[in-house]
Amino acid sequence: MKAYLFLMIAIVSELFGTSMLKASNGFTKLLPSIGVILGFGLAFFSLSLSLRTIPLSIAYAIWSGIGTAVTAIIGVLVWKEKLNIMSVAGILLIIIGVILLNLHSPGHETLQQLEGAREGN
Repeated sequence: MKAYLFLMIAIVSELFGTSMLKASNGFTKLLPSIGVILGFGLAFFSLSLSLRTIPLSIAYAIWSGIGTAVTAIIGVLVWKEKLNIMSVAGILLIIIGVILLNLHSPGHETLQQLEGAREGN
């Protein structure tokens, strides 16, 4: 479960870094530019720690899928960007893809077996 905590930290840090990327205005504003470096630095560090346990295909699908969907929501709520029906459909397809990967990936079964072995099951 610690690996999934690192993955959540990676996702939140990536969302922060991406938001700061927009706010940096092409790296012309200092504080948001520093936020980009810190956000993405922590994101990749945390992602690397999660990969000690979570298979790459699972971790990356969750990280990029949730990141894409929530970034779109942040774009609408914070930056007043518009979404059309095709954008919403695309985001839904990403989410469905992440769910399918998690439910039917051979790496997921291996992860469950590893966790069961650690817990003595």
